[in-house]
Amino acid sequence: MRLPLHLRFVVLLAAVFLPPLSAFAQKPTEQTRLLRFPTTNGQQIVFCYAGQLYTVTKEGGTARRLTTGPGYTSFPRFSADGTQLAFTSHYDGNTEVYVMPGEGGPARRLTTTATLARDDISDRMGPNNIVMTWQNTKPLVVFRSRMSSYNAFNGQLYTVGLDAELPHQLPFPRGGFASFSPDDSKLAFNRVFREFRTWKYYRGGMADEVWIHDFKTGQTESLTNDPAQDICPMWGPDNRIYFISDRDGRMNLFATDLATRETKQLTTYKDFDIKFPSIGKDAVVFEQAGHIWRYDLASGQVAQVPIAIKEDFASGRSGQVDAGKHIQSIAAGPDGKRVIAVARGELYSIPGKDGTPRNLTRTSNAHERDAIWSPDGKWIAYNSDATGENELYIRPQDGKGEPQQVTSGADTYYYRPVWSPDSKKLLWGDRLQRLRFIDIPSKAVTLVDQDKWGEFRSYNWSPDSQWIAWERPEENGLPKVYLFSTRDKKPIAVTDD
Repeated sequence: MRLPLHLRFVVLLAAVFLPPLSAFAQKPTEQTRLLRFPTTNGQQIVFCYAGQLYTVTKEGGTARRLTTGPGYTSFPRFSADGTQLAFTSHYDGNTEVYVMPGEGGPARRLTTTATLARDDISDRMGPNNIVMTWQNTKPLVVFRSRMSSYNAFNGQLYTVGLDAELPHQLPFPRGGFASFSPDDSKLAFNRVFREFRTWKYYRGGMADEVWIHDFKTGQTESLTNDPAQDICPMWGPDNRIYFISDRDGRMNLFATDLATRETKQLTTYKDFDIKFPSIGKDAVVFEQAGHIWRYDLASGQVAQVPIAIKEDFASGRSGQVDAGKHIQSIAAGPDGKRVIAVARGELYSIPGKDGTPRNLTRTSNAHERDAIWSPDGKWIAYNSDATGENELYIRPQDGKGEPQQVTSGADTYYYRPVWSPDSKKLLWGDRLQRLRFIDIPSKAVTLVDQDKWGEFRSYNWSPDSQWIAWERPEENGLPKVYLFSTRDKKPIAVTDD
């Protein structure tokens, strides 16, 4: 009995070997990256890596693991005296607040939160029960929780003691990042919390400010009052409020002197944002470009903390994966004898009846997708990020010879290519809402259309390769069909509004 094609593909590709994940595989001399959510007590830096907490001296070195529980652990924060470490974790299923000794040891659960329907969706606005800070004069952990809200967007600030009694809500309808003054009489805080959203350079009503609340007078005032996003306030021992802001296009570290109200920019990163800073007795630590950095409050100097993690991660070992369970797309060759399949970022040529399967790419450092066979049966066209950006490639369908990069200088994400019937051109859309084609022999690129109302997802060639038809989004939400002559290069609407 002959197995169906898709089942033979599963059997043939059941033993695909995968290289170690780059996030975990490292040489002994390499520094580890993807380090997140740092905190410091002046001597130690605790951070999150691969969902667990690690500690290292402020000078760096080989880190030691502090947590081993199931689930993801994040947002560690040292107590004011540096002896206790509060954090957020999924030890018992729910996202809850825990505490352990600063040097490590058994963790104790401080909160118990009901799981509601809103918790069954992804944490678009960040996890629940995020540890924000500690009070300075009392052993109270401050955390942001949605326990009183059925809206995943809104959260309130609460305090909980080491006795794990009922939390107490701070007097704000909603809150985000926060930091107490040294005597706990005031609180610097954000009202909005959207650091887990992917918005960049946003200006508008959801752009946050740093506010200061006086618990004695009950008054709240804006400290920053800037159109940019000003978040993660940290009350320093030098009578300054530190925070990060995207005023110059990237999230950098700023400080406002509470006496003069003068604001000064302290870092000037141009490549990647600063994220999730926290303050200790003498420094601000933060993540940037996957590393942990330390800003010295006294000298104003910032330096990367060299950190290495040397552990045997199960996810870092090679293993076998059934690629047949991860098929992204499949396209038949023009003669129907073979198909080209995309699975886990690799291109596979699979026989329909007789022959052997071929892995055409074998690129552990690149992701291939959107593979399609040329009408003459000689070439496979596809998208690849081998250069770091999306580009179109073609390669011989028989696996012999090297791939040819067809496009260059990509400035956005590319959608699926479509061959012209004469196998000489490729047509594709992109996220800049353009529709273009390239003449492969000459590498000449022609803009067919660019629309301000939406992206092009439906497009094709005429049988003689002289015309292009596509669906163009319109202002009223109803698309039109257009034609484009490759000779005259003029779009023609063939349907009305």
